[in-house]
Amino acid sequence: MRNVVYVAPFPLETTLRFSQAIAGLDGVRLLGVFQQPPAGPGAALFHDIALVEDALNPQHILDGCRRLAAKHGALHRVTGILENLQEQLADVRAVLGIEGPDPATARRFRDKGVMKQALRAAGLPCARHARIRAPGDGAAFAAEVGYPLVLKPPAGAGCRSTWRIDEPAQLHAAIDALKPSPQNEVLGEEFLVGAEYSFETITLGGQVCFSSATRYFPTPLEVTRKDWIQWCILFPRTIEGAEYDGVRELGQRAVRALGLRDGMTHMEWFRRPDGSLAIGEIAARPPGAQILRLTSYGHDTDIYRAWARCVVDGAFDGPWARKYAVGVAFLRGPGRGRITAVEGLDEAQARMGEHVVEARLPQVGMMKADGYEGEGWAIVRHPDTEVVKRALFELITTVKVRYGG
Repeated sequence: MRNVVYVAPFPLETTLRFSQAIAGLDGVRLLGVFQQPPAGPGAALFHDIALVEDALNPQHILDGCRRLAAKHGALHRVTGILENLQEQLADVRAVLGIEGPDPATARRFRDKGVMKQALRAAGLPCARHARIRAPGDGAAFAAEVGYPLVLKPPAGAGCRSTWRIDEPAQLHAAIDALKPSPQNEVLGEEFLVGAEYSFETITLGGQVCFSSATRYFPTPLEVTRKDWIQWCILFPRTIEGAEYDGVRELGQRAVRALGLRDGMTHMEWFRRPDGSLAIGEIAARPPGAQILRLTSYGHDTDIYRAWARCVVDGAFDGPWARKYAVGVAFLRGPGRGRITAVEGLDEAQARMGEHVVEARLPQVGMMKADGYEGEGWAIVRHPDTEVVKRALFELITTVKVRYGG
């Protein structure tokens, strides 16, 4: 029996979906390191759990793993899917002598400055960047790349902690708020313009054995700036056309440049107005924002299990054909407070209900979420990409979420 430790601070549903995939593998005893124990069906997945004070602290994770190993024997794998855990998990694996991405590889993916240095050294296009360690560094970087530009933590996740800066006054305000110093670096990046996409891979032995792509409508950074936008992600039936030309080579070269041997990656990339490609950033983890659900529906297979087979078994069961176009619409509206009404659901059901394969709808009484994924979502699927695009448009123009005090 192989002991596999899954690490996460809190037992969120999305987090437990991955541990469920591990638990379903042959010959696995699933163990957990958490700050808060899973309850209900989630608890039944785990043979044993070590509770720690801080599941983002590498020493606490290591202590939890050692406690589990003392009870159940040698550990086969230590894994988790949160981006802000990847360096800590790599440190723990290195101490315990367990296979998986090592600390140097984890840092290349996690530290956006180190990442971009490695990508540029490999001749790959990505945003110009600089480490801002003092207030004057921000002005110097703005003079080099112009406006707009982006400020973010070097080890940030997604765009929730990202600032778009359009003019000097915003730069001064951001610098005052972020207070950069040698101990508190801020990463400045050139603002990439164009259509934004994602590109996912599964890699074994340093070779990409699976890849996929989605399109964002609009860019996530734009969604964070306008709380009325109901964001959509499209998984097209095919990525063989001109729109996706060159991305497979770009993504595979990025994985090689950053040195990943086994695991899943999620890369955000741009098709710039002149047709050229540029990498936004790439993470050594599965994607969020329901992209793995879209990928599973599109290939008519379980990509969560494919991830688990990769990181635990060192195996790949594909390839799989892209059988469907799939899309997700995230449902939210302008304003703050609790949801007072969700309008248009009956009309949406009548017009496109046959295409909806999964949904979690906003409910009256819910507080408005802080993130750009809103309070609910709906996934649509059809063999024709244009049908899916129309269904997404119908969803975001028909369903209206209202808030009150």
